[in-house]
Amino acid sequence: MKVPMLDLVGEYRELRAEIEPAVGRVLASGHYILGQEVARLEAEVARYVGVPHAVAVASGTDALILGLRAAGIGSGDEVVTPAFTFIAAAEAITHVGARPVFADIDPLTYNMDPASLEAALTPGTRAVIAVHLFGQSAEIAEIRAICKDRRLVLIEDCAQAIGADYDGVRVGGWGALGCFSFYPTKNLGACGDGGLVTTRDAALAERLRMLRHHGSRVAYQHEIVGYNSRLDELQAAILLTKVAHLDRFNAARRAHAAAYRKALTGAPIGLPREHGRGTHVYHVYCVRAARRDAVREALAARGIASGIYYPIPLHKQAAYEREFGNVQLPHSEQAAREVLALPIYPQLDEARIGLVCEAVRSAL
Repeated sequence: MKVPMLDLVGEYRELRAEIEPAVGRVLASGHYILGQEVARLEAEVARYVGVPHAVAVASGTDALILGLRAAGIGSGDEVVTPAFTFIAAAEAITHVGARPVFADIDPLTYNMDPASLEAALTPGTRAVIAVHLFGQSAEIAEIRAICKDRRLVLIEDCAQAIGADYDGVRVGGWGALGCFSFYPTKNLGACGDGGLVTTRDAALAERLRMLRHHGSRVAYQHEIVGYNSRLDELQAAILLTKVAHLDRFNAARRAHAAAYRKALTGAPIGLPREHGRGTHVYHVYCVRAARRDAVREALAARGIASGIYYPIPLHKQAAYEREFGNVQLPHSEQAAREVLALPIYPQLDEARIGLVCEAVRSAL
């Protein structure tokens, strides 16, 4: 029995009766860009997150870039973000002309350590991108307090954590801006790229709408230099069918995580930790092993997929190593050597979880 990292085909089969009519509705309408499907999705995600405004864009990376631009971050500014995450946060900072500064992580949750954040601040710091990694909120209340005290813009990278919360407030509702990805593998995934930005600030929302559409509010009148970053109607219609199932799918992920925890407790392996201040939605189920690569090879030999998120921290990536390679971020560096993601997705079944756990124990 093979076990894939995720099963997008299985998800499609489960939702096919809803997805196909939604696609047909868009095709029959002849309206494919910035129509009612996008408007409905924005309203639904804003309601779900608990904020008044949501602006759909072409990708999660664009959400970060446009969010920084809307907040006025640019040349000469510094933006702090964790080193142990996907490169999109750092890329977005670089693309708007600012300078990324990397903070270390809490080794138990993999999210940015507030103490390391404070140590990374300088007089040039203008913003912080707090990443909610693997499906669990960062210590966002403490991070927000630091930003408020230093008058910094707080941007949340919620790409892996839609539906997660901290003290009852969902991610995307804490900062000035919340940036989401709808990449197909995400907990709420499109059939292509897609992203969205949430905010409580009407002026920021209006600027985001202009930025995504060539700096325009009125056709062929361009007030600022913008982008072509619009979520299309087909993707919005598909996402609308899926968002109704998001809480159910997240609950299934949490149930699978509990099954893993029960079966692997006592094994010589590090299991994910929940900080207890909110709901973890397990976009990734990440364990730690000193001999990670040997464990991964043993799983692969039995047809069990696994992943390494992430093998190289951002300050050691070739794109940034020249400037930041000498920075010491020990928890990020150790995590990169030890983390291993096991399969987790809503359609995973008990038999496959049992097979994975038996193979992990055998490999150890």
